[in-house]
Amino acid sequence: MGAGGRMTLAEEAQRTKSSTDRAPTEKPPFTVGTLRKAVPPHCFNRSVLRSGSYLVCDLLIISALVYGSTYFSMFDGIAAWSLWVAYWIATGCVGTGVWVIAHECGHHAFSNYVWVDDTVGLIFHSCLLVPYFSWKYSHRRHHSNTASMERDEVFVPKPREAMTFQMITNNPPGRILQILVTLTLGWPMYLWFNVSGRKYPRFWTTHFDPSSPIFNNRETLFIFISDIALLIVAYGLYTLGATFGFLWLLKVYGVPLFIVNGFLVLITYLQHTHPSLPHYTGEEWDWLRGALSTVDRDYGILNHIFHHITDTHVAHHIFSTMPHYHAEEATKILKPILGKYYQFDGTPVFQALWRETKECLYVEADPGSKGVLWFNNKL
Repeated sequence: MGAGGRMTLAEEAQRTKSSTDRAPTEKPPFTVGTLRKAVPPHCFNRSVLRSGSYLVCDLLIISALVYGSTYFSMFDGIAAWSLWVAYWIATGCVGTGVWVIAHECGHHAFSNYVWVDDTVGLIFHSCLLVPYFSWKYSHRRHHSNTASMERDEVFVPKPREAMTFQMITNNPPGRILQILVTLTLGWPMYLWFNVSGRKYPRFWTTHFDPSSPIFNNRETLFIFISDIALLIVAYGLYTLGATFGFLWLLKVYGVPLFIVNGFLVLITYLQHTHPSLPHYTGEEWDWLRGALSTVDRDYGILNHIFHHITDTHVAHHIFSTMPHYHAEEATKILKPILGKYYQFDGTPVFQALWRETKECLYVEADPGSKGVLWFNNKL
């Protein structure tokens, strides 16, 4: 933002460009080394105290919200439901922030100690019913292969010839149904059945099986650890439900978790689905162009609550071990260097979700082109 809260012409041009034009696909004139040298060294510093302070703040807010919910029984009717809805939204948003911090642990962006990161990540991802090590490994491969049609791990778009049910859902009611299913069932379906993920030769590919083709032999033990941690959390939740009532558990824990999962899918989908973003087949793909095939979005106040995973995602893909509290500064420095290779879209989030669901049905290469695929919606 410029002085007085107005965007500069360059910022306005960037917003317009990102919403309408394709990103360049030529090999960029800069390297990862060039970009790293441009970012101040302190941006790569990880402080367990500073990282922990964000986590503690989120946990204190959630604790206060849970404590406040104990007084909701003093109200009835519309007043009580209004309080519960406000509680669910607030707790779901802050819980998404906890999810993001645990995700940073998986990237070794929380502290200088891998064992600290893995301990914190295992605890808090497990509390959110995420298999920490399983997702850590598959997500690491996503960062290593972003926008590769053959090796990316999640939100891999389909080629035109693979279109099936989209022929039926390519209309307003169908898109509404698709959005609802994606935001509600998308995350568990990905973890359990690898829906929207990379295609493996095995019939059932899941994040919970240590022998899953997602993982290699060195990772097997840690998949067991993730599963055991989830069983411990599940038992704890069952005990809470048996003690305080399962309806109470659903209202205090279940609905906010449902919202966290919805935000997770929404954020990830919009980071990697946009008309301007290319995907590459093997002969064209390279790591840097793949890392640049993502887009920053503006979620307003939620940018802060979500620890800027939303509006600094391009920088995150280039330097995934950088803590979130340095990502804004790094993004401002990187944007002029990246130029047209930096993608930003300020379209309101749910308007963007509708547009991307409508326009980004499949990918195909332009006539006469090979190796670079673009989103399209003409069936």
